[in-house]
Amino acid sequence: MQAIFLSREEVARRARQLYEITIRQNVEAEENIGKMVIIDIETGAYEVDKTGVKAAHSLIAKHPYARLFGICIGYNVAASLGGVIERVHK
Repeated sequence: MQAIFLSREEVARRARQLYEITIRQNVEAEENIGKMVIIDIETGAYEVDKTGVKAAHSLIAKHPYARLFGICIGYNVAASLGGVIERVHK
């Protein structure tokens, strides 16, 4: 299998597009707000957990060379150092 190199920006763009089109309506429930959704940008597969670590391991077990991207459900960023994390969807 030949590797296709993508920039960080392209990985993020593809992940956000998948999230908006197919994933958001399945994961943005009150019990998931603040959890991480990890997305395999090549297959569209995703997993949700509190920190994203278990989700990433699960996706990598299925597809060892997966290109993964994480999104904090309901927020504009996953973490902040001294800043404010704003809820974007209610």
